[in-house]
Amino acid sequence: MRAEQENVVVGLGEIKITKDPQVVLTCLGLGSCIGLAAYDPVARVAAMAHIVLPADKGTTGHSQSPAKYANTAIPALLQEMKAHGGTLGRIVVKLAGGARMSMAAGLDSIFKIGEQNVAATTEALKAAGIRVTASDTGGQQGRTMKLYTESGQVTVVTAGTQTNEL
Repeated sequence: MRAEQENVVVGLGEIKITKDPQVVLTCLGLGSCIGLAAYDPVARVAAMAHIVLPADKGTTGHSQSPAKYANTAIPALLQEMKAHGGTLGRIVVKLAGGARMSMAAGLDSIFKIGEQNVAATTEALKAAGIRVTASDTGGQQGRTMKLYTESGQVTVVTAGTQTNEL
């Protein structure tokens, strides 16, 4: 094993997939967005999506960026995992993010996007027959999520706290 791992950042509206055991997939600064870590422990396929919004209602041309929306990110991520040797029945999924980043008076419904993202992501996974095995969502603080390809370990650092394993 090489001493240094390669950190691969998964940006807004992106899906990244790897089988390289030295790669650590990372979603930085998750506020209302959802970081979705998926891992097949047998095929050792790791994937991460950085989901921005709950649903594309067909008006934005989501095909350019399927990971931007929960309802299109889940099928795209699962399809990529299968293409890389993953099996749906073995995929372990963990979520982080979905925070309410502002408590401004009178704008409560606008800032519930984090809650909506969690609900939409969970529903899309359920529809695909995938169960969430762990999550660190909600609250009012940002997070950084990491998925270690070599082991499938997922860690989350919440702003101002120590690293927690999911």
